[in-house]
Amino acid sequence: MSRLDENLGAVGFDNLINGLYPPAEPFSVTIRKESTKAVTYKRGTVLALSGGTAGDGKRVILGATAATNETLTANCVLAEDVEVGTENDAAAIAYRTGHFNGNNLIVAESYKITAGDKEALRSAGILLSDAVAI
Repeated sequence: MSRLDENLGAVGFDNLINGLYPPAEPFSVTIRKESTKAVTYKRGTVLALSGGTAGDGKRVILGATAATNETLTANCVLAEDVEVGTENDAAAIAYRTGHFNGNNLIVAESYKITAGDKEALRSAGILLSDAVAI
């Protein structure tokens, strides 16, 4: 018989979502496979959409190096952790809209979110604000 006074789980607050408008709307994305080693992208990672004449319509982490004739445009925010290997592209869930805390978003190492990135995200329906943890 199970006990009624024990904790079965807990919900953590990760300070990713800032507000309820616009609502955080999830959708499926394909993340391009890694070329050198497998990587785990964490919830809150900003993904860029591959476009241009060399683009493949897949997502990569914002701040990745674009190929020749490829444009990478900030597009969505990863909704859950996902491991991306070197053999196959990875399916993931990301937010196409929402209001997020910009200072809690994750991008490629040594990359900073630019004003152009913020505008691209805003155009896609993603608002960014900074929040201070209490």
